[in-house]
Amino acid sequence: MSGTRKVKRNGGRESGFTLLESLVALAILGTIAVVFLGGVIGTTKAAAVIDEQTTAESLAQNQMEWVQNAAYVAEATSYSPAALPGSGDYNNYSVNITSAALHSPDDGVQKITITIRHSSKEVSQLEGYKLNR
Repeated sequence: MSGTRKVKRNGGRESGFTLLESLVALAILGTIAVVFLGGVIGTTKAAAVIDEQTTAESLAQNQMEWVQNAAYVAEATSYSPAALPGSGDYNNYSVNITSAALHSPDDGVQKITITIRHSSKEVSQLEGYKLNR
């Protein structure tokens, strides 16, 4: 006998993948890819929210220190905020500082509320006290 013969395995079938097996494998890989990308997107969004919150809390703390070191103004309803840092991390952030005397007349103790907004959404609020020293 001359020539080569194909050897059939598995009961007469040639070994290899069928179209159905290939489609099932492709569907499984596609499902894994979608789940993985969903996780990556969720992680990215969570990181952005955490970064926004951390930046706002840092700004609020700096503004509180600024107000506490500023001159005491009797019966003040607000204080001017410190200038925000000029770097891109602080773009679209704004600060509002309100104050209220604890007693009437003002006896030298005011409650200070610092509100930080990012893109017009309130992100953080910090309350503290200012004393007339």
